[in-house]
Amino acid sequence: MTERLPHEKGFHISWDQIHRDSRALAWRLDGKGPDDGNWKAIVAITRGGMAPAMIIARELDVRTVDTISVKSYSHQDQAEAVVLKAPDADIIGDGTGILIIDDLVDTGKTLKVVRDLYPNAHFATVYAKPEGRPMVETFITEVSQDTWIFFPWDMALQYVEPYRGV
Repeated sequence: MTERLPHEKGFHISWDQIHRDSRALAWRLDGKGPDDGNWKAIVAITRGGMAPAMIIARELDVRTVDTISVKSYSHQDQAEAVVLKAPDADIIGDGTGILIIDDLVDTGKTLKVVRDLYPNAHFATVYAKPEGRPMVETFITEVSQDTWIFFPWDMALQYVEPYRGV
């Protein structure tokens, strides 16, 4: 049996779908912050967490948004997670009242690095795979570990020939 390529067990996400799923995540997080249900700030894990964080910040009326840049992939190969840019330390502190947002938790390596830095933050992702699921408090959709998620910012629209030709 031949090994499948990542796109052969793929879950394609459109811009509309990421918007709907990010809004669903916002609804799930609404009123759950420690300050009378409000969140102090949102920190997006770049790059994948930026679009969901923007949508969630709008939905929850959170005006303070920062980023943490963690590199754990080179194309489709996972590597050791490294923090390239940290958020404003005066805002985030130990993470209390902070909502950390990413698009996906895969193995949990990226979130572990961030959780070690900010142990009191609330971690939320739009999508979760079984290995990484214990690293998040809140998520919307679980997919199998061997599914590759294709996000809209990684794709372009193009013509595809029919199976039976033209």
